[in-house]
Amino acid sequence: MKLVKYAKASYEELVHKVSWTPMKELQSLAVTVMVASLVIAAVVLAMDVTFESIMKAIYSILAH
Repeated sequence: MKLVKYAKASYEELVHKVSWTPMKELQSLAVTVMVASLVIAAVVLAMDVTFESIMKAIYSILAH
């Protein structure tokens, strides 16, 4: 019985007491997060490629 009472109370709180972010704002925030994720991924990729090139140059110098 406690579980059913808890579930009903949770539902009532979520439906009537919680203020939800409007859908337009959620969409805007989701796009912002996706763009930021892509920018960070591009920066990490650039750092990885640069580091790889530097390490290849160092190893080729040390190999000779």
